[in-house]
Amino acid sequence: MELDSLECVSSSDGMDEDEAAAGAHLPHAFTKAHVVGIAGGNGNNVSGVAPSGIPPVTSVHELLECPVCTNSMYPPIHQCRNGHTLCSTCKSRVHNRCPTCRQELGDIRCLALEKVAESLELPCKYCSLGCPEIFPYYSKLKHEAQCNFRPYNCPYAGSECSVVGDIPFLVAHLRDDHKVDMHTGCTFNHRYVKSNPRDVENATWMLTVFNCFGQYFCLHFEAFQLGMAPVYMAFLRFMGDENEARNYSYSLEVGGYGRKLIWEGTPRSIRDSHRKVRDSHDGLIIQRNMALFFSGGDRKELKLRVTGRIWKEQQNSDSDKDDKTLS
Repeated sequence: MELDSLECVSSSDGMDEDEAAAGAHLPHAFTKAHVVGIAGGNGNNVSGVAPSGIPPVTSVHELLECPVCTNSMYPPIHQCRNGHTLCSTCKSRVHNRCPTCRQELGDIRCLALEKVAESLELPCKYCSLGCPEIFPYYSKLKHEAQCNFRPYNCPYAGSECSVVGDIPFLVAHLRDDHKVDMHTGCTFNHRYVKSNPRDVENATWMLTVFNCFGQYFCLHFEAFQLGMAPVYMAFLRFMGDENEARNYSYSLEVGGYGRKLIWEGTPRSIRDSHRKVRDSHDGLIIQRNMALFFSGGDRKELKLRVTGRIWKEQQNSDSDKDDKTLS
């Protein structure tokens, strides 16, 4: 479904907030062991200090890079009889042949390199995005999978976009590449118009990004099949992590002709995919018959007005909570 098949008239008002930007310099990695011993290219054991001019961790870290997939290697690290190494995932891909010398790999473990890796301490790979943490080599991968500084996926729902980045980068990407409407303020008023609403099943639109309280929020509106029933759904996503999203709440309201539906909830983090949020039904869901009733007329044209607001939850002290409980 083409995005221009839906007319959206938007207005918003609210407070202006300063845009936040983050940046950090990349710290150097360091190791507890500067002397290494691993199998050399001729099969002999080589021991010694890393060559002058090359930081020890850099040289060892390069040795721990799989030559096939270029990812860091973790046990079991395999090697051929000539000492060429590769990760266990790629071993099955190369049909038991060394990709460097074409010799048969067999089942030789490079225990020396695994032991060297155990002695390393390295910064998180997202240190350039602000993560200050340093981890033992074998703990680093687990941390990076959940690191709060890891890049975010593009939250645009109208296409399969593979762009990743930090929040300021994604905001610019949404504005410049996806041509998403940008508004400053914590309240909004949208009118969705479609001449033939029966043509919009399984259509997705992300219509607006809001900047309020110094944060960014994405408002989604779409149509899809819920079981056998066609429905419309509106929901809000927070451009940040889940623990930050919990500090905010939002409401959505749609109605007409003396009837209205109201939704209140917490915005979901864009760490959760668009499909995950939609499939959890965590938002304002409007049955198509009800949407056409709100539209009025002969019910052959969709004319929905969705209003809403975003607010920041008050952080109450324990004493305030106790007072509320007693009152």
